[in-house]
Amino acid sequence: YGNFIDDLRVYVRGGTGGMGYPRLGGEGGRGGDVWFVARERITLKGIKEKYPHKRFVAGTGANSSVKALKGEKGKDCEVHVPPGISLLLDDGKQIGELNAAGERFLAARGGLGGSLATNFLPCKGQKRIIHLDLKLIADVGLVGFPNAGKSSLLSKISHAKPEIASYPFTTIQPELGKIIYADYKQVSVADLPGLIEGAHVNRGMGHKFLKHVERTKQLLLVVDISGFQLSVKTQFRTAFETILLLTKELELYKEELVTKPALLAINKMDLPCAKDNLNELMSQLQNPQDFLHLLDEEMIPANTLEFKEVIPISTYTGEGIEELKAYIRKSIDEEAERENEEYRKKKLLLLQTSQ
Repeated sequence: YGNFIDDLRVYVRGGTGGMGYPRLGGEGGRGGDVWFVARERITLKGIKEKYPHKRFVAGTGANSSVKALKGEKGKDCEVHVPPGISLLLDDGKQIGELNAAGERFLAARGGLGGSLATNFLPCKGQKRIIHLDLKLIADVGLVGFPNAGKSSLLSKISHAKPEIASYPFTTIQPELGKIIYADYKQVSVADLPGLIEGAHVNRGMGHKFLKHVERTKQLLLVVDISGFQLSVKTQFRTAFETILLLTKELELYKEELVTKPALLAINKMDLPCAKDNLNELMSQLQNPQDFLHLLDEEMIPANTLEFKEVIPISTYTGEGIEELKAYIRKSIDEEAERENEEYRKKKLLLLQTSQ
């Protein structure tokens, strides 16, 4: 998975409370807390390099004394993490999420200071092992089998410079790019490692890839018009079969992924016979039910993806790239307007019920 880190296991411990003062009834200060705070331009790799021991311990509360019967609270420990983090315990239970810069999560609470209730003895702070699980947040996620041209497409539509080569697995770590439009509107696009059949059961990069699709607002499927074959040992798949297989992998991993708004980019239109293959594919997509009997049952998804647009492109000649960028913008704007409309309706309903 290259140098990219999307899961980090850390130890956190709240500070121990301060000692009480039995003779004068003094109370020790509470131990400091450990907080995770989302910040832009932070990476899990950066955290690992800065804190190789991956231990975060808050300060101890001050002891009660003649000068200060109530001891001061221990110093809090703030850990800056990237937005898009899920916080999981060792058993996989999720205890929190940080999705936007500035959001905070209390990871470990400090112990109480010594007081009459504790026989003036301090309490230890909470301690936990927490997994920081990163899921990339992007407007659009590129989904496709290896060699479909996702990396080439990302380099054409955005300022990202991913590695591009003729071998299947070019992308071994997620790449983020930004499409910048004439009015300075920015749309973030994530190129994710290529899926293979069986990804939902963690074959290939399976779950490492699929978890990043969860946080993207929309999907852009990239399919090779001439079909796909991973190696001589695997079966050849036509473009239509590829679309169904990709849908099936998304559906088996998490059904909600298939309900996301989706666009379909048909790549490599510069190849011979591409026009004939496209005509055949379009007729298959218009009436997919008529062609499902030709496929193995395990390849057929329960729900087919509804594509808002199907755009023929060539990352080699540049054909269709500007149209694709326009469709991505249109789709993002329509979705934002729909969300705003839903929000307005909810607010109106709340006002009506309160009156």
